[in-house]
Amino acid sequence: MAKFGLIGLCLLNAVYATLALASNFTYERIDKNNTVLLVVDHQVGLFQLVRDFQADEFRNNILAHAAIAKVFNLPTVLTTSAETGPNGPLPKEIVEMHSDAPLIKRNGEVNAWDNKDFRDAVQATGKKQVILAGITTDVCTTFLALSLVAEGYTVYANADASGAMSKRIADDANDRMRAAGVHVYSGFAVACDLMRDWRNTPGSVELLPYFDKYLAQYAYLARGHDAAVDRGTLLPGEAE
Repeated sequence: MAKFGLIGLCLLNAVYATLALASNFTYERIDKNNTVLLVVDHQVGLFQLVRDFQADEFRNNILAHAAIAKVFNLPTVLTTSAETGPNGPLPKEIVEMHSDAPLIKRNGEVNAWDNKDFRDAVQATGKKQVILAGITTDVCTTFLALSLVAEGYTVYANADASGAMSKRIADDANDRMRAAGVHVYSGFAVACDLMRDWRNTPGSVELLPYFDKYLAQYAYLARGHDAAVDRGTLLPGEAE
């Protein structure tokens, strides 16, 4: 009986904790004018550790993460960890895409925030919101995200572009970040929150080509609509 009473007390405490978090929640949207994007250890060697995504899907996701900064002209900081060893360099596509961005090559620090050059590069942007993704989710993304929250930044972790050695590890890491106040977003949510309105600039003119390249589901939705408007006809029995 005492055992069930203890379980009930634990459940009650969990409910109270959840309600307390909900009552303190403030919806802070991504502000494209106050945001820096970080590419953290998306290295060709570390890429091979990722097991919660198929390789082709994850390659697309990390390129999409880097590319969204170009769509919205976000300041970007790249960083690698011990890239002359088995971790390897960043993919050439990312380096070429952001040829003018700072590339901080850390020689030993696991948490990028422990590296002074990296901290200086982020702080030099003057932005207070951070979009980041890295390999691995539980180490490179989570450690940095928690450090940034502790420094007063609002952090948005792109879960689609962060990879882990298993889904369970990724889920646990994302839960840990959420508990610390990190916003865990999909890549699609990052793009849409940055845009806010299809009529904005950047808006549909800039985002639809981006989705056409990196988000096949939305690409074919848009292509299907284009084809229907251009030469489509209703089938007998078809209705809205």
